Amino acid sequence: MKIKLFNKNKIIPILLKPSAYLSQYFDFWFLRKDVPTPELVQHTQWENYLFDLAKKNNWRVLEVGSREVTGKSRAREELSDCEYIGFDYYPGENVDVVGDAHKLSTYFDEDNKFDLIFSSACFEHFAMPWLVSQEISKLLKVGGMVFVETHFSNSSHERPWNFFQFSDMGLRVLFSKSMGFECLDSGMSTPIVGRFSKNVLPKQLKFRPVKGLYCHSEYLGRKVEDVPDFSWGNVDLDEIVSNTKYPFKV
Repeated sequence: MKIKLFNKNKIIPILLKPSAYLSQYFDFWFLRKDVPTPELVQHTQWENYLFDLAKKNNWRVLEVGSREVTGKSRAREELSDCEYIGFDYYPGENVDVVGDAHKLSTYFDEDNKFDLIFSSACFEHFAMPWLVSQEISKLLKVGGMVFVETHFSNSSHERPWNFFQFSDMGLRVLFSKSMGFECLDSGMSTPIVGRFSKNVLPKQLKFRPVKGLYCHSEYLGRKVEDVPDFSWGNVDLDEIVSNTKYPFKV
């Protein structure tokens, strides 16, 4: 039996686009097994999932950071049968209410709360995101849902308004049980392949690969109770971040 060692139909594409072919064999090495991918609301799924729920239940919906910046929004068209309100710091396309998200509740009637509040690619631009999560809680009905997608790893952008990067655990802290939320789904998606630069110091890091980079982090939660006297100063750390202590050697 003869073994054919050269197949030009396979070799030529690899020579033309080596990264595309190598990535399918090596990119998995950059993932972390302890980082979950959201089951319901990862980057490519969350819009369809949330919009379908809102339309089915005729929800009152608030989007925080609704201005069209990188492309046309689907929200207003998809939610045409719902009451949809777009909120943003600047006026523009798809914006109904202009204001500061750190004072979100002051722009709305708290007696007419929302069934769904969502925000995409905005929390990294909030100077004090812990205040924004608290403001969202004030406007959300008990039983209502909150969704946040933001960046865990991404290039610096829209400076000087680029403050934070969040893991899925960071978003869980912002919408924790202490504030009256239960987590329905969370994780990180859109993996990134990275390495240190050749110019990095210390030199032992030069070209070293960096694992566990993901562009997006997502959190979906439900408000289960009002916590009117909530204060970040009174939060019990063990309650919002559990099972993270290092084991002590005896």
